[in-house]
Amino acid sequence: MQQRTLGPFTVSAIGLGAMPMSMNSDNQLPEREDAVATVHAALDAGVTLIDTADIYAPSWDAMGHNEEIVAAALSSWGGDRSQIVVATKGGITRTEEKDFGRDGSLDYLRSAVDASLRRLEVDVIDLYQYHRPDRWMVYGEVMENLKTLQQEGKIRALGISNASVEEIAIAQEVLGDTLVSVQNEFSPRHPFAYNELRHCAEHGLAFLPWSPLGGTGGPGRSVGERFAAFADVGRDHGVSAQQVVLAWELSLGDTVIPIPGARRAESIVDSAKAADLQLSSDELTRLSDSLGIEV
Repeated sequence: MQQRTLGPFTVSAIGLGAMPMSMNSDNQLPEREDAVATVHAALDAGVTLIDTADIYAPSWDAMGHNEEIVAAALSSWGGDRSQIVVATKGGITRTEEKDFGRDGSLDYLRSAVDASLRRLEVDVIDLYQYHRPDRWMVYGEVMENLKTLQQEGKIRALGISNASVEEIAIAQEVLGDTLVSVQNEFSPRHPFAYNELRHCAEHGLAFLPWSPLGGTGGPGRSVGERFAAFADVGRDHGVSAQQVVLAWELSLGDTVIPIPGARRAESIVDSAKAADLQLSSDELTRLSDSLGIEV
């Protein structure tokens, strides 16, 4: 598979978004053995980047559910684990009193990192990403907290998620070269992070589109129906509209690494093939024009 640079790592151009195995839009979760098989299928297809987060869980009291699936899959896989990069995220809280709160304090982030280390069964987290801004805190101060945790040896590289261009610039100033990625929503359904994508490309930061097909469940499955240009190009190549979407996203910059979510092995195997799908410049322009994006 085509490879791309993610800070100190070289990873597959298509990653695996593990979230749908623990939470998704229609609340249909696979059995644990099926979820592990999906991760194995991704790895066997050449995927070397897995994205997870501590809050990916079916309920507030099951924090870490997804990280535990990833750890179980890696420990039972017969391939070379050293080649796999696992990215996780923290900074969102889940409690019975308030589900999906925010906390960017050093004490909370340290406890979240320590919990992720235990669940992932590692001594150091490859890539730790600040999940979503705590609007009660100054963004630069949260970045300082992440820098402290990285200096303590708990994290190899740092990233941010759901960030504006201004927030990316703040993170760059505070974190310097330890900031390697930005993970924002981006897809034909949600192309509004294109400015952040271009900023990352210009500054050598990996841009990881989450929900690159439009979301878990129905939106991802129906992307070709909702955005006909992608289905048309797919028919011309004899591939799925989903592959065309991912190949188009890859064309937007050498630093773009889509992380399509999957809860079935067949889904990620199909998505992985997008890394080798060659689209003509005319096709790429047609796809961008269909979304009103000037490349």
